[in-house]
Amino acid sequence: MSETVSSKVLVLVGSLRAASVNRLLAELAAEVAPEGVILERFDRLGELPFYNEDLDTEDAPEPVVALRAAAAAAGAALVVTPEYNGSVPGVLKNAIDWLSRPYGNSALKDKPAAVIGVALGQYGGVWAHDETRKTLGIAGPRIVDGLELSIPGASLGDKHPRENAEVTERLRDVIGKLVAEIG
Repeated sequence: MSETVSSKVLVLVGSLRAASVNRLLAELAAEVAPEGVILERFDRLGELPFYNEDLDTEDAPEPVVALRAAAAAAGAALVVTPEYNGSVPGVLKNAIDWLSRPYGNSALKDKPAAVIGVALGQYGGVWAHDETRKTLGIAGPRIVDGLELSIPGASLGDKHPRENAEVTERLRDVIGKLVAEIG
């Protein structure tokens, strides 16, 4: 597969922390992706201004233009996120708000998307993942049914997610199924 829109997956990580376990999970996702598929992480979520329709013009801020370009160049989206106070991290919600415009014709419109992640607690971020799926789905992409992976942080301990064979296999399955949905 050549490097085309269909072979790229935009990855958004809902944590800005450099040592985030969700960032490590995103790295593992890139490692287990099918041959020829590129998972491209957009690492500039912290640079996005809060969504403001007054800024959403032809002269939108450069980080917004870059985010939308990355989304347009992708055939699918993968969101990897923790749970903050039972919900979506603000930086991720803000990125989704920017990606939802222009209304009805966003850069991710109708592209397949999945939400996964690691969070403290016994449910691994299920609430945040469900809320992210809802918000992201309204923003334009098509949320792929059944692609879920919510990992309780305690199950990883202090190890990299790749050291957990079950997590690695489940992630490989999610990525393979997401890529298979690219039209």
